Amino acid sequence: MKLEKQAIPELSIYHYQFLFTCQERVRLPKFSGSAWRGALGHALKRTVCVVRNTPCSACMLKGSCAYSYIFETPPPQQTEKMRKYSASPHPFVLQFPLDSSNENGSYALNLILVGKGQRFFPYLVHALQRAGQEGIGSNRQIFLLDQVAQLSAGGQATVVYQDGQLQQQNQTLDVNIPPLPECIEITLHTPLRIKQNGRNLNPQSFNFGAFFGNLLRRISMLSYFHGDTPLETDFAGMMQRARTIEFNARDLHWFDWKRYSSRQKTEMNMGGVIGSVTLDMKGMEAFWPYLWLGQWTHAGKGTSMGMGHYSIDSTSLPDNR
Repeated sequence: MKLEKQAIPELSIYHYQFLFTCQERVRLPKFSGSAWRGALGHALKRTVCVVRNTPCSACMLKGSCAYSYIFETPPPQQTEKMRKYSASPHPFVLQFPLDSSNENGSYALNLILVGKGQRFFPYLVHALQRAGQEGIGSNRQIFLLDQVAQLSAGGQATVVYQDGQLQQQNQTLDVNIPPLPECIEITLHTPLRIKQNGRNLNPQSFNFGAFFGNLLRRISMLSYFHGDTPLETDFAGMMQRARTIEFNARDLHWFDWKRYSSRQKTEMNMGGVIGSVTLDMKGMEAFWPYLWLGQWTHAGKGTSMGMGHYSIDSTSLPDNR
């Protein structure tokens, strides 16, 4: 099946790096996004909530509240999508160091904001500063915020917060889509949890159709709820083609991970697939922009706490393909 030229998704991305210092070696779990997300949510709510002991869903200020928009993310009343859901995708993603064991008194936490979520950036700076001061993780380790830098797509940093002063942020991240490579390697850094037919995909059943379908749906919803230009493309055609594509090679394993949800008062399974896959990119022009953009949006479940984080590297096809 040959796809016609597809529209490139338009999604404003803002990428920030928060640099903290500690008075001792960093002692956080391997996947610390859950701890940071929980601390950020509590600090943000205490900072902005003026109607105490009222559920966000019943609050008359929910339409203009930073906490409600960032963490509850209710769909607009007149929405045409996700009507059956109580919340739309959150407009932020946390990226934490994958190995903090070698950090000596320093810690870098990345925050990615999508579309209209950027307008609440000052609140998030204050909330993350407060969260760090109050302690992260079960041992309540203290993290002191030194500065915040805005990152370009190439990794160049521009300081936008230091010594209590917030500077003007630059324009949206210029996520230029590189030319289509011959072959790519997709490395899954944090557990990617995707369901297909009611079951979690494991290393053996993980397939491109399910992976791309989840990514396409996520980018579409982010564009619709948080962007200025809803994504218009041939969803059915792309998915029909995606189901026929196979990985060239895979090196995957299952990482069994659980976290405690203070909100639901229960332990939750968050395990997923980790490792790498390689993919022949011949004829993949329509899929390439979504795969590239997904490095910032993440995929699967738990994206706001850093799950489903992957990166892409160009590689060469094996001679025996």
